[in-house]
Amino acid sequence: MHFDLLIELTAMNVDTIREFCLAFPRATENLQWGDDLCFKIGGKIFTIVSLDDSRMCFKCKSDTFAELIEREDIHPAPYVGRYKWVMLDRLDAVRWDELQELIRQSYEMVAAKAPGKRTAKKKVATPGGRRRKKTV
Repeated sequence: MHFDLLIELTAMNVDTIREFCLAFPRATENLQWGDDLCFKIGGKIFTIVSLDDSRMCFKCKSDTFAELIEREDIHPAPYVGRYKWVMLDRLDAVRWDELQELIRQSYEMVAAKAPGKRTAKKKVATPGGRRRKKTV
Protein backbone atom coordinates (compact mmCIF):
# COMPACT_ATOMS: atom_id res chain seq x y z
CA MET A 1 0.00 0.00 0.00
CA HIS A 2 1.26 3.46 -0.90
CA PHE A 3 2.27 5.54 2.16
CA ASP A 4 0.08 8.56 1.22
CA LEU A 5 -2.97 6.32 0.91
CA LEU A 6 -2.24 4.80 4.31
CA ILE A 7 -2.09 8.27 5.89
CA GLU A 8 -5.36 9.19 4.16
CA LEU A 9 -7.14 6.09 5.47
CA THR A 10 -5.95 6.51 9.05
CA ALA A 11 -6.73 10.25 9.14
CA MET A 12 -10.44 9.83 8.56
CA ASN A 13 -11.83 8.91 11.95
CA VAL A 14 -13.88 10.57 14.65
CA ASP A 15 -10.91 11.03 17.01
CA THR A 16 -8.87 12.86 14.39
CA ILE A 17 -11.83 15.06 13.42
CA ARG A 18 -12.47 15.77 17.10
CA GLU A 19 -8.84 16.78 17.67
CA PHE A 20 -8.93 19.01 14.59
CA CYS A 21 -12.18 20.75 15.60
CA LEU A 22 -11.10 21.35 19.20
CA ALA A 23 -7.88 23.02 18.01
CA PHE A 24 -9.85 26.10 16.91
CA PRO A 25 -9.93 29.03 19.36
CA ARG A 26 -12.86 28.81 21.85
CA ALA A 27 -14.13 25.58 20.25
CA THR A 28 -16.07 23.27 22.56
CA GLU A 29 -17.78 19.92 22.17
CA ASN A 30 -21.09 18.61 23.40
CA LEU A 31 -22.88 15.29 22.96
CA GLN A 32 -26.43 16.02 21.74
CA TRP A 33 -29.40 14.19 20.26
CA GLY A 34 -28.16 10.79 21.37
CA ASP A 35 -24.86 10.07 19.66
CA ASP A 36 -24.09 13.31 17.83
CA LEU A 37 -20.86 15.02 18.82
CA CYS A 38 -21.39 18.74 18.22
CA PHE A 39 -18.49 21.15 17.92
CA LYS A 40 -19.39 24.72 18.80
CA ILE A 41 -18.05 28.25 18.91
CA GLY A 42 -19.87 30.69 21.18
CA GLY A 43 -22.67 28.16 21.66
CA LYS A 44 -23.25 27.83 17.89
CA ILE A 45 -22.58 24.53 16.10
CA PHE A 46 -20.01 24.49 13.29
CA THR A 47 -19.59 20.70 12.82
CA ILE A 48 -21.53 17.60 13.87
CA VAL A 49 -20.12 14.06 13.81
CA SER A 50 -22.36 11.08 14.46
CA LEU A 51 -20.69 8.51 16.68
CA ASP A 52 -22.96 5.64 15.69
CA ASP A 53 -22.96 5.78 11.88
CA SER A 54 -19.92 7.82 10.71
CA ARG A 55 -21.90 10.71 9.25
CA MET A 56 -21.04 14.34 9.63
CA CYS A 57 -22.50 17.78 8.91
CA PHE A 58 -21.03 21.25 8.51
CA LYS A 59 -21.92 24.66 7.10
CA CYS A 60 -20.66 25.67 3.63
CA LYS A 61 -20.39 28.71 1.45
CA SER A 62 -23.12 28.80 -1.22
CA ASP A 63 -20.85 27.87 -4.12
CA THR A 64 -19.19 25.08 -2.14
CA PHE A 65 -22.59 23.74 -1.07
CA ALA A 66 -23.77 23.55 -4.70
CA GLU A 67 -20.60 21.73 -5.74
CA LEU A 68 -20.57 19.28 -2.81
CA ILE A 69 -24.18 18.11 -3.12
CA GLU A 70 -23.41 16.98 -6.68
CA ARG A 71 -21.00 14.38 -5.29
CA GLU A 72 -21.78 10.86 -4.25
CA ASP A 73 -22.56 10.36 -0.53
CA ILE A 74 -23.03 14.12 0.11
CA HIS A 75 -26.42 15.85 0.30
CA PRO A 76 -28.17 18.77 2.02
CA ALA A 77 -28.34 18.12 5.76
CA PRO A 78 -31.80 17.35 7.16
CA TYR A 79 -33.55 20.44 8.62
CA VAL A 80 -30.63 22.82 7.95
CA GLY A 81 -29.81 22.17 4.30
CA ARG A 82 -31.57 25.40 3.35
CA TYR A 83 -28.90 27.20 5.42
CA LYS A 84 -26.16 25.56 3.31
CA TRP A 85 -25.31 22.71 5.67
CA VAL A 86 -24.24 19.43 4.03
CA MET A 87 -24.26 15.88 5.32
CA LEU A 88 -21.54 13.40 4.46
CA ASP A 89 -22.86 9.85 4.60
CA ARG A 90 -19.29 8.61 5.09
CA LEU A 91 -16.35 10.34 6.74
CA ASP A 92 -14.23 9.54 3.69
CA ALA A 93 -16.68 11.12 1.20
CA VAL A 94 -14.00 13.82 0.72
CA ARG A 95 -10.21 13.70 1.10
CA TRP A 96 -8.85 14.51 4.57
CA ASP A 97 -7.11 17.71 3.43
CA GLU A 98 -10.32 18.90 1.75
CA LEU A 99 -12.38 18.02 4.83
CA GLN A 100 -10.02 20.04 7.04
CA GLU A 101 -10.51 23.08 4.80
CA LEU A 102 -14.31 22.63 4.77
CA ILE A 103 -14.43 22.38 8.59
CA ARG A 104 -12.19 25.46 8.88
CA GLN A 105 -14.53 27.44 6.61
CA SER A 106 -17.55 26.29 8.62
CA TYR A 107 -15.86 27.34 11.86
CA GLU A 108 -15.01 30.78 10.43
CA MET A 109 -18.54 31.41 9.12
CA VAL A 110 -20.16 30.39 12.40
CA ALA A 111 -17.56 32.21 14.53
CA ALA A 112 -18.25 35.43 12.62
CA LYS A 113 -21.86 35.35 13.86
CA ALA A 114 -21.39 33.70 17.27
CA PRO A 115 -21.63 35.76 20.44
CA GLY A 116 -18.19 36.46 21.78
CA LYS A 117 -15.79 39.04 23.03
CA ARG A 118 -17.36 42.00 21.30
CA THR A 119 -17.43 45.45 22.80
CA ALA A 120 -21.02 46.39 23.50
CA LYS A 121 -22.09 50.00 23.13
CA LYS A 122 -24.68 51.14 25.62
CA LYS A 123 -26.35 54.54 25.91
CA VAL A 124 -25.93 56.08 29.31
CA ALA A 125 -27.71 59.18 30.59
CA THR A 126 -25.43 62.04 31.58
CA PRO A 127 -26.20 65.00 33.79
CA GLY A 128 -28.43 67.40 31.89
CA GLY A 129 -30.35 64.57 30.18
CA ARG A 130 -28.00 64.07 27.23
CA ARG A 131 -27.11 60.55 26.25
CA ARG A 132 -23.62 59.39 25.41
CA LYS A 133 -22.25 56.07 24.26
CA LYS A 134 -20.38 54.09 26.84
CA THR A 135 -18.18 51.10 26.07
CA VAL A 136 -18.89 48.23 28.43
